[in-house]
This record gives sequence, structure tokens and C-alpha cells, in this order.
Amino acid sequence: MHIRTIASLTLGLFVTALLQVADASDFPHYWDGREHVSKPDLSAVERIRFVTTVDYPPFNFVDGTGRISGFNVDLVRAICAELEVTPICQIEARPWNELQPTLENGEAEAIIAGLKPTTALRGKFAFTAPYLRLPARFMTLKQTVLREPLADALNEKTVGVIAGSVHQAIFADYFPKGHWVGYPSRDLLFKDLQAKKIDAVFGDGSDLSFWIGSPGAKNCCVFTGGPYIAPHFLGDGMMIATTLENRELVDAFNFALKAMEEKGTISELYLRYFPVDFY
Repeated sequence: MHIRTIASLTLGLFVTALLQVADASDFPHYWDGREHVSKPDLSAVERIRFVTTVDYPPFNFVDGTGRISGFNVDLVRAICAELEVTPICQIEARPWNELQPTLENGEAEAIIAGLKPTTALRGKFAFTAPYLRLPARFMTLKQTVLREPLADALNEKTVGVIAGSVHQAIFADYFPKGHWVGYPSRDLLFKDLQAKKIDAVFGDGSDLSFWIGSPGAKNCCVFTGGPYIAPHFLGDGMMIATTLENRELVDAFNFALKAMEEKGTISELYLRYFPVDFY
């Protein structure tokens, strides 16, 4: 289905509702507090249109009223408020395969949809600093939490992973002596953990966080050990992309992201959309 919905970024009570709770979780800090980022002059900019998709909840989706919603959408609102350019900000949903052409032909100024900054894409797009990384995590039953160092704790344990996934590759690389079993689906993986047929699950922290808090988990499980950022496998994190010609917008977005990190705005959004902290 072709979706082309433009939402005005009216803030209203949204901005005043943001809480400064940077220490409410283990949400990482991506900016050095001593690093100075200047606020660019955007007075000559007539429009800042972001494009995203609606098939990647909780980052981008259509809510029950038919509006574009999600972490990325609220992040855009907050960025535009921080830069004081809300009247010229828009966000539009399009299919994934239309995002890059839309940016290149000038119909939009930025992509916020988890576009990975590969070497090839960095040749034609400019990217902001990361605003969120999705770490890999271990999950166990509450009564069988593994203790650090996990390399020792995993001896004689069996860890379930999704077969052929990047998380299988991370586990094999980071824990070469560990024993893993590949599963064709997350449902079977989680079922066997609950049945104690495996000792732990290793996978995407954000996905596992939603399952931990779901009714199907029956309050069975917790994260164990720390987060694995693994940039070689998982990339540099979620970023906003613009064309090289619009590079000044990257500077502006980075200014806003740094300011919002210091205020706790991004941490608040993270806790709103990820109530089970995956860091």
C-alpha cells in the first residue's frame, strides 16, 4: 500500500510534557559534555521535511487515529522545537524504497528511518551523530541469571539464537567457546527458554525488552549481563540522513541532539517507547 501522509509538527503540550530524566535509566550519552556544537542559522531555510516509514514500530507506525507516530516522529518534533523551526517542519511517510529517491529529488530534506550509513551511502548522503544504538543482550529466566564474566558463566550452558541472524554471528565471535542453538523463529526460541530447554537467549535488546514486558512472557525473564553495542556487526546506530548539499542541516540536527541529550529529552522519549530498559 502506498502511504503518503504529511503530519504538521504541532507541539502544543508535547514539549511542556517532556521531563528532564537523563538519569532515569542507563541510557548512554553519545556526546562529550565538553564538545561544543554551534547552533546554525536556519533563517534562510524555507522547509524541513523528514521522510520515514510506518512499518517499524515503535520507531515509525500509524496509530489508531491514522496519524504517523513513534519514537522517531516524536524525536523530530523535539528537534524542530529545539531549533525553533516548528512552523517549517513536516514529516511524511513513504515506502522504504522511496525514501532515498525522495531525498535525492528534493521532495524531502531528511530521512529518519534507520537508514544505515554504509560507505556507499556516505558518498551521497550526510549523516548526523547517532541518537540511538540497539544493543544485543542476553535474556534468562529470573531464577537462572548469569553472572559476569559471562565467558565463564556460559560454560556448560546452552544459548538460543535466531539461526543465521547477526546475533548468532556476534555470539560466535564474542564467545567462541560458548554453545549455541539456532532457532527458525522467536516464538520457538522463547518457548524453549520458558520450558528450560535452553539456559539463555541472545538477541536484539529492543525486541527482547518488549517480550519481557509482554503478557506472553508471564513475568518469567530478565536481562542478564551488560549490553553489547558491537558496531562491527550492528553498525554505528540510528542516524538522520540529508543530502550532501544540505549538510548544514546535519549541523543543526547535531546541535539539537546534543542539547536534548543534556536536557534528558531523548532519555524521556526512550523510556516512553521502551518501558523495559534494554541498556
